[in-house]
Amino acid sequence: MSASQPAEDSPGVGPNWEKTLTATTAEQTHNLGVRLAGVLEAGDLLVLSGELGAGKTTFTQGLGEGLGVRSGVISPTFVLVRIHPNLPDGPRPGGPDLVHVDAYRLGSAAEIDDIDLENTLDSSVTVVEWGHDRVEHLSESRLEIDLHRAIGLAASGGAASAAGRTSDGETLDFDNEDTDEPRIIVMRGYGPRWASVPEPVAAFEGTS
Repeated sequence: MSASQPAEDSPGVGPNWEKTLTATTAEQTHNLGVRLAGVLEAGDLLVLSGELGAGKTTFTQGLGEGLGVRSGVISPTFVLVRIHPNLPDGPRPGGPDLVHVDAYRLGSAAEIDDIDLENTLDSSVTVVEWGHDRVEHLSESRLEIDLHRAIGLAASGGAASAAGRTSDGETLDFDNEDTDEPRIIVMRGYGPRWASVPEPVAAFEGTS
């Protein structure tokens, strides 16, 4: 298990810590999201990066389950923003909504501002895929989460298959038939909100 890495950048700019985790199945990535959701609060900003099949949607589905929001978390690519409201009969009644954003087609922070995330930021957990260099101005604190496939896409052309399902029956997004292919998850905490490594990350059994 690797220790937290101190920031090497200038004070106030670099991360407070960095952790590298290894998830060998879609279920591990999903469960990490579920557990992390337990410490998330309204106003938290998460920035996700990762190639196709790396598990961004799987991880976000876990966050949604842990937050107790309406099911149906999928990639918001074609609508840019999806809002999943908190369920009064879920595990966290009265908790924050989940706002799921895909910033891949947005070229700048100004375009992020055009979708008015500020209106929901304080009352929601906001997850932005491809948000690096686009959303840092929204909050002084953020979690950056980079997901990587340890091996490239299958030579067969990436034929998809369901690697697993959530408890609500949602398909996890690992599209390689080999569900034991490791995914490397690198997390970094910025700002006063994430001064130390959250317990679900520190205790994750797949940490390398």
